[in-house]
Amino acid sequence: MPRKLIAGNWKMNCLKAEGIALARELGVRYAQDSDPEYDLLVCPPFPLIDAVAQAIAGSGVMLGAQDCHPGEKGAHTGDVAAPMLADLGCTHVIVGHSERRQDHKELDLEVAEKAKAVVRAGMTPIICIGETEEQRDAGETLTVCARQIAGSVADGLSSDTLVIAYEPVWAIGTGRTPTTADVAEVHALIRAELSRKVTDAENVAILYGGSVKPGNAEELMHVPNVDGALVGGASLAADDFWSIAQSSR
Repeated sequence: MPRKLIAGNWKMNCLKAEGIALARELGVRYAQDSDPEYDLLVCPPFPLIDAVAQAIAGSGVMLGAQDCHPGEKGAHTGDVAAPMLADLGCTHVIVGHSERRQDHKELDLEVAEKAKAVVRAGMTPIICIGETEEQRDAGETLTVCARQIAGSVADGLSSDTLVIAYEPVWAIGTGRTPTTADVAEVHALIRAELSRKVTDAENVAILYGGSVKPGNAEELMHVPNVDGALVGGASLAADDFWSIAQSSR
């Protein structure tokens, strides 16, 4: 089984002092955990990456980013290239998050190109997939997720260069979550679809994301084929994020 990964997506939150304080607190707690059975990852907004890197240095907490451009460099005002993130110490980059797909009209092909850029830079992409409420109500959840896996996961990746996050769009930030049976069904589908693209699909970490909080984390983290969590709002409070991480044991 893949090692559990608990990833915090801070989204567009925290000023510098807040981010440093949060990262430092998580770093202290993780460093004091004598035998963590999970990896801990924080993904701050771009302006905070370097400061957060310094705050968690030596703690074992990993550093990630929330997006990248598919190119290595060039005339792309406002964008950030994967090699720049690797240069700051990032090990993971979130690509294809539903907020990017919705707000920036990103399509599967662009997500796949970004994921390949992340791998070329020596990091691991966390490729996000998931259905909208309209698609769920129409009974299209499995079809949508299978299509996004097919289009967003490039050929040639392996468990060492890939993490998948299932985030039902209708659950993000709403407090609503699917039933554990629903989560199990989708994660089983993801594992099966990955076997068409990845030779060692059984070792790819599949995270659940969508209103993960201390009250539901333990139940979600023990659903078959759930190998961790991509946490949004709850990752902004050290106590909440830590509680979710402990639930993964």
